[in-house]
Amino acid sequence: MGDAGGDKRMEHHAGRAPGRYVLTFRAPVAWLVGASMLLGGCTSTLFAQPEGTLDEASYDALYPWYAEFCAVSEISKKPGFGAEIVPGGPGGHSILYLNGVCRDKDAHYPVVVLCGPGDPKPGEGVGLSVNDHYANTNWIATEGRDFVMHGDLAPGEPVTRASYLRTQAKAKAMGILDGVVFHKEVFDTQPAGMSKIDFMYDMSIASDYAVNLGRDRYCARVPLNREKMARVVSYLNGVNEPYRSGREVFNWNVLKDNCTHLAHNVLAAAGVWGEWKTDMPLIFALFDFPVPKNEFVNVMRRANDLPVADPDALYDDPAARATILATGALPVGPGGLAEAERAIEPNEVYNTNLRLIFYDEPTFGHYQQHFEQIFKDPRYTNLRANMNHFERLYATILAHRKTAGGARGAFYARYYQAVASEKRQLDVALSLSPNAPGQRS
Repeated sequence: MGDAGGDKRMEHHAGRAPGRYVLTFRAPVAWLVGASMLLGGCTSTLFAQPEGTLDEASYDALYPWYAEFCAVSEISKKPGFGAEIVPGGPGGHSILYLNGVCRDKDAHYPVVVLCGPGDPKPGEGVGLSVNDHYANTNWIATEGRDFVMHGDLAPGEPVTRASYLRTQAKAKAMGILDGVVFHKEVFDTQPAGMSKIDFMYDMSIASDYAVNLGRDRYCARVPLNREKMARVVSYLNGVNEPYRSGREVFNWNVLKDNCTHLAHNVLAAAGVWGEWKTDMPLIFALFDFPVPKNEFVNVMRRANDLPVADPDALYDDPAARATILATGALPVGPGGLAEAERAIEPNEVYNTNLRLIFYDEPTFGHYQQHFEQIFKDPRYTNLRANMNHFERLYATILAHRKTAGGARGAFYARYYQAVASEKRQLDVALSLSPNAPGQRS
């Protein structure tokens, strides 16, 4: 949801680089947000999961096009390093990495394109971040997965003043904030002697790029394909168009339009699930707004626990039905894996004892239970176990076909064609990668 903090205010945000400038909720709104969370129950947790990352080259050989949603923890910066910030709150932040999508560097504004005519290379993509300090864009894009996650640090390198400044210098050389305008209030705490552009990159580090320098992260991957990613690119550029043209000013809102709204709706554009409406009336948005850690669980459950074996359940799911009928493919399949990584240590710049909460809905939530299961069951974190699970699932579906008449029967036909196609592709992948890697420490 967001980094919280500030005097007599509740910064319940889903995506800004923290600073003394905060989005202020007047008392009634702050009270309403607090009341809604008490009704549902907020659980605040420290990082306590098995840490590990995926073998990027092996994963990308099977699934070169993918989206990766990351819920990232609060941020707590030590004094004496550039811009002074208020300690972030336990709602955290989220980013979305897209492998196969590149920045259009000639645009000098956040615009994305497909990376090339062929399949992308491992780590060839962009990380998207939404923050409330932007005035003329909803999102920015940072290129290169490793830089998005780790900045300019080599594996095992600590966060020091030197590596912190080196990462900012590289981000500035890359031009990830070219054409981006911040709200003027953001500069109220610009340190004397620091240029405006240096202040912008200092405010953005560990939130828009190099997130593991100052945050823990939990990431969920969803394989896509070139056609789905092309729809994502079109959607993203459309989101930014009114701000680029100057017709509108972007005003971030935790309840109505936050960083996790964008990530959710990118996956909706890819056909994974339905859209999460933005700019809803406050009384509705108050009880229905996306939370980063909740969304991590939602992505993992959609990718792995959608009732794919039940065609009636898929028919009754508008997004799944539309995807199957329009594309002849299932909305999700094998390759939906989770990984977790702590903020980099040793760390001279950031505190690393960090929190990230759930907003656990009492009736339909149980997010903590689902979260724990994700890191206990290998099929959520191990590629081979995941692929074997779907191979068995597809074989069972095709061995027990159902029939029906009318519109449902037409859907059944399309559904079984999609399952058969997915199984053929999976069988090829298994034959090419008999020892498909999983998570490594």
